[in-house]
Amino acid sequence: MKHCKITLLASLMIAGAASAEPVLLHNVKGYGFNSDRELVSFTALAFDDTSGKVLARGDKTLQTQFVDARRVDGGGKTVLPGLIDGHGHLLGLGEELSQADLRGQPSEEAAVKVVADFARSQPQAAWIIGRGWNQVLWDSKQFPTTALLDEAIGDRPVWLTRIDGHAGWANSKALALAGITKDTLDPPGGKIIRDADGNPTGVLMNNARRYIARVLPATSTEDNISALQAAFQQLLSLGITSVHDAGISSELATLYQQLAADGKLPIRIYAMLSSRNADLADWLAGGIWQEPADWLSIRSVKIYGDGALGSRGAALLSDYSDQPGHTGLLVTQPDALTQIMQLTINAGFQANVHAIGDRANRLVLDRFEQLATAEQRLAGRHRIEHAQIVAPDDIPRFKTLNVLPSMQAVHATSDKNMAGDRLGVARLRGAYAWRSFIDQGSIIVGGSDFPVELANPFHGLHASVTRQDQQNQPQGGWLPEQRLTLVEALRSFTVDAAYGAFQEDNMGTLAPGSWADFILIDQDIFSIDPSQLWQVQTEQTWVHGQLRFQQAAD
Repeated sequence: MKHCKITLLASLMIAGAASAEPVLLHNVKGYGFNSDRELVSFTALAFDDTSGKVLARGDKTLQTQFVDARRVDGGGKTVLPGLIDGHGHLLGLGEELSQADLRGQPSEEAAVKVVADFARSQPQAAWIIGRGWNQVLWDSKQFPTTALLDEAIGDRPVWLTRIDGHAGWANSKALALAGITKDTLDPPGGKIIRDADGNPTGVLMNNARRYIARVLPATSTEDNISALQAAFQQLLSLGITSVHDAGISSELATLYQQLAADGKLPIRIYAMLSSRNADLADWLAGGIWQEPADWLSIRSVKIYGDGALGSRGAALLSDYSDQPGHTGLLVTQPDALTQIMQLTINAGFQANVHAIGDRANRLVLDRFEQLATAEQRLAGRHRIEHAQIVAPDDIPRFKTLNVLPSMQAVHATSDKNMAGDRLGVARLRGAYAWRSFIDQGSIIVGGSDFPVELANPFHGLHASVTRQDQQNQPQGGWLPEQRLTLVEALRSFTVDAAYGAFQEDNMGTLAPGSWADFILIDQDIFSIDPSQLWQVQTEQTWVHGQLRFQQAAD
């Protein structure tokens, strides 16, 4: 979708003139949810484009109820509630759109060629920045080194983030600027990959990436606004009307507040403060920040447990099957994890903890059990972000402790080729276990983790229902017993994601009284073969009763 021909109709809330009378969207195949989270259908939707609220939904009889309404013919298109990405990184997405894109490159050599071509196109850039490499796709399966990067680009520093965001690849120029040598110690929760003689090879994992972060050029507010606008434009084109932004800096939180005050947020943002912010205690002391029309909500904290599976940073209870003696990394040490979670819970904020490996998930569940009362857990709707590898005995604890699994379906289809190598067969019983969570009554907050994965929510719906990649592999699906139904998958990207942000009464259902956030798509997802779900295109995106995006005619 990065190169899709699109038209952004309004980049500001205030753009476009709202009509004085209601609007009646008719001649549609509409789907929404009722108060019991059951799927309902409709052929007409009435809404107020001034207040931004849904007035009614039903059939053609609404035309007699709203005789003075401005009518919009939906042309028989399918209408869904605006899709909610329950775990993404807005600024990271916007920045990636202007960086070297290494996603899907089949070898280290191919990735270096992309970076070299990008560098030649950016002669003024002080640093060459990129993202998306994945050694799992390479024949070698080995981490890259500085060697090929140095040959291609030796005069400027290069920093390339792995696709999962938990490792980075630098050339020698970047290592030198960061002061990384043979004598540099691994920081707590981080690792410098070294050769047999102890010399850095160029790959830095988890907290070791901070050595590079300290010397990267600072970005300006204008740079950040430009990146955010690019992200907003892409997300609207994909049918996403709300994002849970997972782990933002204090500076970005302040910028969001200003954009909301100025009416310049075209999508809704549920922002998680990063636990790494030096002034986190001050933010918590200030209390929940809620914009009345749900354009911005700041009432949660993103806390970091472990690394990622692909870079062997996920914290496991037992050794990695393909690296004996290694159990991953805890990005936040247990005592510090306890302190940050307690601070967050006591402040009345939602604690959303990144945990991928089974050890990290257990550590977090233990702390929710120890640090919060049953009442606090129920009211807090605390979450574990990813919950990818969970010991089977720990899965019921999510329901018992009222902890929400915030999961990204596309991670399963991306990881299926390496998860077995990392974990072995036995641990796959608790891997990407969506069905197990749903069957016990847990509510799954769906998302993509963009830009780790592509932001397209229909990729997530497809992965949820088929457990297959876009080439329909493997046949029958990977761990197919964990598939979701399409209704369950759609819930995870609408009303259930809204529940994970305390917003189920206002969005994700298209029920009367909720925000008029909806999309028109080119196919009826309940009529097509599930294998085609990832190909669905968004033709129109409406937010707050205003048309924000329309796909341009060919």
